[in-house]
Amino acid sequence: MSVARTILLKMAKSPFLNRQATQRSFVRRATRRFMPGEAPEDALHAAQMLKAEGRGTVFTKLGENLTSLADADAVRDHYLWFFDQLAASGLDGHVSIKPTQLGLDLSFDQCQAHLLTLAARSESIGKVLWIDMEDSSYVDRTLALYRAVRSRHPKVGVCLQAYLRRTPADLESLLSISPIIRLVKGAYAEPADVAFRVKADTDRAYFDLADRMLQAAPGGFCVPVLGTHDIPLIDRLVARAKAHGVAERQYEIHMLYGIRDAGQRRLRSDGHTVKTLISYGSAWYRWYMRRLAERPANVWFVVRSMLG
Repeated sequence: MSVARTILLKMAKSPFLNRQATQRSFVRRATRRFMPGEAPEDALHAAQMLKAEGRGTVFTKLGENLTSLADADAVRDHYLWFFDQLAASGLDGHVSIKPTQLGLDLSFDQCQAHLLTLAARSESIGKVLWIDMEDSSYVDRTLALYRAVRSRHPKVGVCLQAYLRRTPADLESLLSISPIIRLVKGAYAEPADVAFRVKADTDRAYFDLADRMLQAAPGGFCVPVLGTHDIPLIDRLVARAKAHGVAERQYEIHMLYGIRDAGQRRLRSDGHTVKTLISYGSAWYRWYMRRLAERPANVWFVVRSMLG
């Protein structure tokens, strides 16, 4: 793991830096590189612009590790309202949510109940509800939630992280339920016995896992979603998809708002299904620092934003 990535991930955990950053307007301006604004209306407006280019959208309200069940209830209610906005908008828009936003730290059963409510509403308007993956301590509980919700609502997806050493076994165990899986590289600070620390190892794991997902796609045993900004890696996997006889409509490519925008447009013009992940909300600090840690060179763009 690079020194810059290590520092950024440690900074992400600092309550002091969180308070300082969110109170300063020049830092808030810098976040516009990765999110169009804090209000849900900002996210919906940006999605309308992307719709004109043929791109779909996945939305997430920032915030995690809530400390009260009342706050979790409020998040559930917010997303029920947001589904109403999606139903009225005509957008190819979906929602992705972290289980700790719905109280997983406090009550597994309550979190599951909220996810079932949201999955039912999402399904009723023809959308996929995504369950995000958080750090490695949540994997077992998150996969248990996914299995429980998917058993009742098939249009539910889950995120897997390629840098975790356990992920090949997790993927194989999920193929029995024909999952929808977004594969990402991983953005949390993890110990070496849990996750790969060298980028080349993570890249190799990502390719192997994605290739396995693509092999399962023609038989309907997996809906693969490539969640990475690594364009050369995506191009290699597109070639593998063709080799496996996977049609372009049988897999998707997801990238974050504001990253590799030209690449997203090129992939869409090549006929691929591309969805852009748009985040919003005031609790952006930890999420933002993890985005910088994924590619520390992005810090230069932040500095330019601040100076500008």
